[in-house]
Parts: sequence; C-alpha cells; structure tokens
Amino acid sequence: MGWIFLVLAGAAEIVYAAIIPRTEGFTKVGPSVLCVSFIAASMYLLSLATRTIPIGTAYAVWVGIGAVGTAIYGVVALGEDRSLPRLICFMLIIAGIVGLKILSENPR
Repeated sequence: MGWIFLVLAGAAEIVYAAIIPRTEGFTKVGPSVLCVSFIAASMYLLSLATRTIPIGTAYAVWVGIGAVGTAIYGVVALGEDRSLPRLICFMLIIAGIVGLKILSENPR
C-alpha cells in the first residue's frame, strides 16, 4: 500500500502545482482553498507512504513524480519547452524514480 499512497501523493502534488498560478499569490479564495487542500492531501498521503517506505526513498520519489508530472503538464497544457535535452533530463528523473523503486529495501 505504501507505493500506492506515494503515487497518489505525487499526483496530488502535480495538481496543487498546476493550481498555484491560479491563486494569484493566494489572493483568490477559491483556487487558494483548492490548492491548500491538495497540498494537505499530498502531505498526508506521503506520511502514510512513509509507514512502509524509507523516508529518503519516499521523499525522492514524491519529488520526482511531482517534478516530472508538473513538467508534463507544462509541456502539454501550457506549451512549455519540448526540446530534446529537456526531455532527456526528465527521462533521467524517471529512471531515478524507477531505480529507487527497484532497489528499495523495506526494513519494516
């Protein structure tokens, strides 16, 4: 279950990152409440994941999912840079996430 919680935490991170610009510096109430809700959900799910996944692994994977997912959102929805070097860098992050999953020891 820890890995499921971790993937869900990463997904919630992607959502709140996508919402942040709509808050306009947290001056718009609706988007701000939604953003804070997803931040809280992401943190809660991350905390559940760390019950069975070491914190170093969980945090690195969570950040990676959020970074790559938000970058994909930026490329697809916002028309951000799609250059090959940038895409290769994102693929390296994904390789690191997969590597951490494969090499993760579960001491608990």
